[in-house]
Amino acid sequence: MRPDSVPPPDSARSSVSIATRWYVLLLLTAVYALNIADRFMISTLIEPIKADLHLSDSAVGLLTGVALAIFYVTAGLPLALLADRRSRRNMIVAALCAWSVATAACGLIRSFAQFMVARILVGVGEAGGTPPSQSLVSDYFPPERRALALSIFSLGASLGSMIGAMSGAISEHWGWRSAFFVLGLPGVLLALLIWMTVREPERGRLDSASVRRAREAVSFRRTLEYTWRHPTLLHCLIGGSVFTLWAWGLMWWTPSYLVRSHNLSLGAAGDTLSLINGLGGSIALIATSLAMPLIEKRGPRAVPLFTALVIAAGILPSMIAFYTSSTNMAVAMLWIFIPLSYCTFGPIFALVQNLVPAEMRSQSVALLLFLANIANLVIAPQLVGILSDALEPRFGAESLRLALLPLTLCGIWAAVHFLIVARRSRVSGGEDQAASAALLESGS
Repeated sequence: MRPDSVPPPDSARSSVSIATRWYVLLLLTAVYALNIADRFMISTLIEPIKADLHLSDSAVGLLTGVALAIFYVTAGLPLALLADRRSRRNMIVAALCAWSVATAACGLIRSFAQFMVARILVGVGEAGGTPPSQSLVSDYFPPERRALALSIFSLGASLGSMIGAMSGAISEHWGWRSAFFVLGLPGVLLALLIWMTVREPERGRLDSASVRRAREAVSFRRTLEYTWRHPTLLHCLIGGSVFTLWAWGLMWWTPSYLVRSHNLSLGAAGDTLSLINGLGGSIALIATSLAMPLIEKRGPRAVPLFTALVIAAGILPSMIAFYTSSTNMAVAMLWIFIPLSYCTFGPIFALVQNLVPAEMRSQSVALLLFLANIANLVIAPQLVGILSDALEPRFGAESLRLALLPLTLCGIWAAVHFLIVARRSRVSGGEDQAASAALLESGS
């Protein structure tokens, strides 16, 4: 082993107790859950919002997706740059408070323009949540445990989707506006708890010596140059973005699809998806978390290969779910497709985190989220909405189904990128980080 690739001293690994590590991970998972819950609540409430504000599908896509995405991705990159220089804990607290208040404010709007402004504020707030959270997790868990930690962190996605889907039942009983109050206010309390109990750790303290060596701040331009010159990282980012277009793009419209094509009530569609996301997604994520240590032991190619195979396994169920006219068959296929889509969250995040130095972690996550949210919050809602509106005069309620079917093919595209990552992977753990740091230094 080269001297510059030796792991950090035991004192760095033991300076934080195991209980503290898992406590911080639990709180950050809850933050992620609230982030996802807000988005899934919007997709669940599309039908009553559309009816109340008299919107078309393309206008719904602009309001619920693009309004959030444009400012999410615009604010996300500079906020991530700030998170790589300042206290990540404080940024998470401020961001969580901001988007929670803005989410609650969505329940007070009376017009399209007011809703647009509220969603923009939500997007700016949410942009400051996930990148610093994942960077913080990486300084509480060593490289060989990050895939496990980030797989558990990803439970926030399934739990958040379940919480968001429950807004359908809330809407049926108390109206869609009340759901925003129920979801928005608890975030402020969680932010206070994090501010009072979580400590900001030394940045990069658990990394190898070569990664800890270059501790100066890294500009975003340097991060882009590094990414462009690192093909494995580039394929991870593109693959993760296309995966999001496929999985979350389809799930974005699934509540409306079940209402329109299978005649479910909004509450029934929400309850069905809440169970699939909450129970099925959580089981899938827990199983992935338990399997990840065994997968990682099989070498550096195992994690991206696992990711590619899981995506490939979900492609056919996704096609059947949005093609079949049988409600029972559609729900059965969603029980396969949606839980499988959760299995790749932690591995993708961990692959990106382990391929960059500590000073780029928040920026690399923000770059992944930038690309993924363009796919998930701009392309999927807006283009599907436009296509659905164009097809509606001829196909009626079935226009949404026809607009969604092309998205099911994107799973093939995503799987190919992770197969390429698996083929290119040669080193793992600290050695992989050492190679990444050497590549960074060679560009200086």
